[in-house]
Amino acid sequence: MIGIVMAGGKGTRMNLDEEKLLLTYKKPIILHVIDSLRNSNLFSKILAVTSTNSPKTKKLLEENNVEIFDTLGINYVEDLNSVLKSIDDAVLITSGDLPLLDEDIVQKIVNQYSSHKIWVSILVTKNFLSSLGLESNYQVNFNDEICHYTGISLVNSKKISSLKNLEENYIIIDDKRIAFNINSKYDYDLLGTA
Repeated sequence: MIGIVMAGGKGTRMNLDEEKLLLTYKKPIILHVIDSLRNSNLFSKILAVTSTNSPKTKKLLEENNVEIFDTLGINYVEDLNSVLKSIDDAVLITSGDLPLLDEDIVQKIVNQYSSHKIWVSILVTKNFLSSLGLESNYQVNFNDEICHYTGISLVNSKKISSLKNLEENYIIIDDKRIAFNINSKYDYDLLGTA
């Protein structure tokens, strides 16, 4: 299995001068994500997907011996599509802004992988997210419950020819280690209380 960390976004919702993934929570947020994948010992390769939108993040990753996959930085879907086209393996995709991610939750998620399902998105319930004081704009109704995307997916890239019209499957895991996705200054401030 290959671990892919999405690290090429602009972070525009943060309204910051610096790159979002370089915000620190003991260490830069992006390194929490990289280390959780490395420490899980589940991946034959870990790739950080970067772009010209995040040059300082790319530099930090290179300094920490992380393999880089450069994209055009058009948007999340285009960047992800370009990296998946180059891979013929099972993949865990995660956004780079999950500072509480650790190897135990990564192992729990990877254990859910099934090669029969092309795409499985990991969700948290709206009630759980609200209990943490968090909000998200990306929601889906699953099993008669409003849920939110965590930015983590399990993918069988061998079966993908395009990201269009893919059947998406879902798994709910209400766990703050994957719910705490830093998308706003409020989220980052709240992280200090997590």
